[in-house]
Amino acid sequence: MLDKLNELLGGALRLDEPMSRYTSFRIGGLADAMLIPRDVVELKAGLHNARRLNIPITFIGNGSNLLVRDGGIRGLVIKLSGTLDWVHINGNVVRAGCGVLLSTLAHRAVDAGLKGLEFAAGIPGTLGGAVNMNAGAYDGEMKDVVTCARVLDYAGEEMELSYDDLGFGYRKSALQQKGLLAVEVTLELEVGDKEESLAKITELNRRRREKQPIALPSAGSVFKRPPGHYAGPLIEQAGLKGCRIGDAEVSTLHAGFIVNVGNATANDVLALIKHVQSTVQEKFDVTLEPEIRIIGEDKGEDE
Repeated sequence: MLDKLNELLGGALRLDEPMSRYTSFRIGGLADAMLIPRDVVELKAGLHNARRLNIPITFIGNGSNLLVRDGGIRGLVIKLSGTLDWVHINGNVVRAGCGVLLSTLAHRAVDAGLKGLEFAAGIPGTLGGAVNMNAGAYDGEMKDVVTCARVLDYAGEEMELSYDDLGFGYRKSALQQKGLLAVEVTLELEVGDKEESLAKITELNRRRREKQPIALPSAGSVFKRPPGHYAGPLIEQAGLKGCRIGDAEVSTLHAGFIVNVGNATANDVLALIKHVQSTVQEKFDVTLEPEIRIIGEDKGEDE
């Protein structure tokens, strides 16, 4: 079926792609096939034909909030970072494609004299992925700036979603629940001062460098913020800073991060996540839920 899909798409597929090349964790088994669509037309064609051939589809963005299991991903992976990355600005309204990096979008907004997206300048993901999970940092979230989105379902059918339709919550949106992909997002920002915005971005990036292990492969904050607590301090208070399983380590700089200090496998990371969860549950009676997206199959699952 993948050979047939590749034929229908004019040979655009990459077969047996190592997912470790496409995640900030540098971890992950082989994807059966990957499509990096050049435009929305090719994206729709990929969706339509994969659906017709009963090929499962997995979307990824920049891979910065992602852990792919060691057995890889069956079916078709559609990667939207590095494509569909256009930006149009009219007054204080910004329209952009889902594949644009948040850092690029934030700087484009600042260059246009707009403020409100500075919080996102250091988030290493795409706009589409950020809307999907209502990404946020330093007291800002995507729900604060997004007004509507043009989306596709897995059959390639297009629709418009209003702000209310997007159903934003803490690290979630209606896109997750309904299996929809944002291909174009509209944001409304405020008129600002370029120098002030740049200074704010510089300060936030300085704080990230000092407090987060950005020099090592990771997927960002591993756990959601539990009600009434912060995950990092709980993990640190549980004595888990520096705890290692294989080459997966609870960061010694920020306990809310798990880093790949060598050749960590997904199983190493998953085992460490489970150990952190059980320890924090036992010591503080607090349940930690993963914030990172975990996909794919365990190695040998289909052998």
